[in-house]
Amino acid sequence: MKTNRIATIFKCSGFIVATLALVINCLSATAAFAQSNSSGGECDAQCRRELAQATAATARYHRESAALADGFIATEDCVSAPGLGGMGFHYLNLARAFDLTVNASEPELLLYEPTRNGRRRLVGVEYFVPVISNGAPWFDPNTPPPVVDNPAPVLFGTTFDGPMPGHEPGMPWHYDLHVWIWKHNPSGLFARFNPTVQCSE
Repeated sequence: MKTNRIATIFKCSGFIVATLALVINCLSATAAFAQSNSSGGECDAQCRRELAQATAATARYHRESAALADGFIATEDCVSAPGLGGMGFHYLNLARAFDLTVNASEPELLLYEPTRNGRRRLVGVEYFVPVISNGAPWFDPNTPPPVVDNPAPVLFGTTFDGPMPGHEPGMPWHYDLHVWIWKHNPSGLFARFNPTVQCSE
C-alpha cells in the first residue's frame, strides 16, 4: 500500500457547498429519484436521507476542479463493459479509500462521463472499503483472503458488492457500491454499470 500517496492534499475549496434552496431541492429531488430509480422502487426514509446527504455533499463536484482541489485523483481509463454500459472515469480519494468507515456524504470515488465538448460530467459516486484479512488489506488477486475480518458494509439500506479482487495492480480485495445520484440508471440506482453512460460521445 503506497501510504505516501494518502492525502496530505486536502484543501478547502473556498466555495459554499449548499444554500438552503439547494438542500431543499436535493431533498425533494432525491426522494423522487430514489423512488423511481431504485430496485423495485423501494427506498425507505433512511435511504432517502442518506441519498440527500450524498447529493448535497457532492453537488460542488459538478465542477471537476473542485473534486481535484478536494484531493480526488482522476484515473486514466473510462470503464465500460459490452452489453452492460459504463461506469465512466473514476476519481479516487486515497485517504477515504483506506478508511474502513463508510459515510453517505463522503464517497471514496466520483464517477464522470465524457462529453462532446471534451469535458467530464458528474454522473454518480462509488463507495469503497478494502477487505481486511488478518489485520491488513489483502492484495493477492489470484487467491481469496484466507479470512475476512470485516463484513460487507451497508449504506442506503443496500449491502455492498463483494468481496472481490482488485481490478488492477495495486488495488486490494474490496467491497464497493455504485450509486447513480446524478444520472438516471435504467438498470437500477445501485447497479454497477449504467447503460446510459458511454466512454465516447
